[in-house]
Amino acid sequence: MRRISRLTRVAVGVASLALAATACGGTSSDNKDSGGSGSKKDLGLAIAYDIGGKGDQSFNDAGFAGLEKAKKEFGYKTADVEPTEGETDADKEQRLASLARQGYNPVIGIGYAYGPAITAVSKKYPNTTFGIVDSTVEGDNVASLIFAEEQASYLAGVAAAKATKSNTVGFVGGVDIPLIHKFEAGYKQGVTDTNPKVKVISQYLTQTAEEGGFASPDKGKAAAEGQIEKKADVVYQAAGLSGQGVIEAAAKAKVWAIGVDSDQYQQEALAAYKDYILTSALKDVGGAVYALAKSVEDGKPLTGTQVFDLKVNGVGLAESNPKMAEVPGLTDAVAKAKEGITDGSIKVKTE
Repeated sequence: MRRISRLTRVAVGVASLALAATACGGTSSDNKDSGGSGSKKDLGLAIAYDIGGKGDQSFNDAGFAGLEKAKKEFGYKTADVEPTEGETDADKEQRLASLARQGYNPVIGIGYAYGPAITAVSKKYPNTTFGIVDSTVEGDNVASLIFAEEQASYLAGVAAAKATKSNTVGFVGGVDIPLIHKFEAGYKQGVTDTNPKVKVISQYLTQTAEEGGFASPDKGKAAAEGQIEKKADVVYQAAGLSGQGVIEAAAKAKVWAIGVDSDQYQQEALAAYKDYILTSALKDVGGAVYALAKSVEDGKPLTGTQVFDLKVNGVGLAESNPKMAEVPGLTDAVAKAKEGITDGSIKVKTE
């Protein structure tokens, strides 16, 4: 039976750490033994990015923030590796195997797409701890880092319902897959529970990740513009790098955007649009990455399914934009929703 555990309190603030420095990809002795994990004194955490790579100001950058925190605290070498366009599961497997062979531990795949690769490589390197974000993989040396995205999205829906003046809001999903359905479901429920008169317009950019749904700001911008033409004055995006286009479109139309994963109001690359980023649905990927690295450093590696929800601050809603407080009833409504989710009186849907 898979071991299910819930981590103790983790800090959502990890995801807003500075992202300026690039992690150092040092190497040590090339340990080709399938059971080897290299020199723990020399090499530490390594992450392999999802589609969109570092610089998406969202999902991948949140993972990098966790790597940077571990690097600073533990004083070891780290590595972060970019994906390649059109890559296969075999390419991902080779990337992860290379990191494990060099001695990095733990090795984390940022994104569900690493599932097949983690499944294969973890068996070849039993002394290395592997992690995967947003997917469940069986294995004695694998930690599946799972988030309650629907809970953060519910809070985003509450905020949207309070902020809208047109009674029409939008949702832009990067790819039409179950993971992003969780974002949409929570958002719609939060909107409807707050004000059933508000209409939600939803759109997915692509059917598959290979079509660029998470990596095409132009697609995100076009989708948001279409929703704004239909009177949406708040647009929430769960679209990775494509979400930057959604935020740009909202800012140009002078309507609200809601960010995702990282606190996008705080992201330097989005500074030109920050006045129109009402809030962000936070997903503490950085905290999860750091927690797994710390467990390995402490000699007690986490394995099994690790759940990051609102109770442990694994998800949440950013409060950086002072304009949130100017929206009548928003702050109180979000606080009430948080209480309801954590005490179980509000059950958030995932579909």
